[in-house]
Amino acid sequence: MKDILKRNNVRVFGEGKKPMLFAHGYGCDQNVWTSITPAFEKDYQLIVFDYVGAGGSDLSAYDKERYSTLKGYSKDVLEICDALSLKEVIFIGHSVSAMIGVLAANDRPELFSKLVFLGPSPRYINDEGYVSAFERDDLEGLFEMMDNNYLGWSQALAPQIMANPERPELGQTLSNSFCATDPEIAKQFARVTFLSDNRADLEKLTVPSLTLQCAEDIIAPLAVGEFVNTHTRNNQLVILKATGHCSHMSAPEETIEAIKSFI
Repeated sequence: MKDILKRNNVRVFGEGKKPMLFAHGYGCDQNVWTSITPAFEKDYQLIVFDYVGAGGSDLSAYDKERYSTLKGYSKDVLEICDALSLKEVIFIGHSVSAMIGVLAANDRPELFSKLVFLGPSPRYINDEGYVSAFERDDLEGLFEMMDNNYLGWSQALAPQIMANPERPELGQTLSNSFCATDPEIAKQFARVTFLSDNRADLEKLTVPSLTLQCAEDIIAPLAVGEFVNTHTRNNQLVILKATGHCSHMSAPEETIEAIKSFI
């Protein structure tokens, strides 16, 4: 148990008993939740963690084969739940963690009571009858840029992802988070994330879920949020006024209100 909690730098706090598990998105760590968690501390048991390669996680635990698909990350989520004997978990997943949560809940639906998706995308590449954010060539260019100059890539892309130009400090915070992630692990995680296709997994989900969709999001556009809502049983869609891909950082009050209304 200690190994799992150390591996993922797990932190547990809050005064309540019902667990809320917060899972950060690509290139981030548990610190992205600092504007969200205070609103739930009095009523819930809160669990935050870092995926292997991010934040204060144990880098020596990285296994290239295990983490070659999102299933490796969903296995981590389940192992954290088991290590802490969690039940009836409210799972809050940002970006790629939304689909990691879907995979975990499909494997062990009895562990979860509700799932909240912030900016989810089951597939990042356009497909016949499916509109997303990228063409395959776009991503190959992105990967090439990452391989050649990861720090430059981080500093260039983070402000676009955050999409709040009047608040440049938000883009800088995200860029700093990208830069704090182990570059080699980040490159592999990028490929695993952006080349994944979890559309079929949505249809298997039985746990009630909420999709929080930002009004403008270059990573997960509105059509993707609508696809998630349409193809997932018991899913509610809320379109936020917030722009960008990180409403928990740029619009925490609006994000908190939507989560509270759902749970």
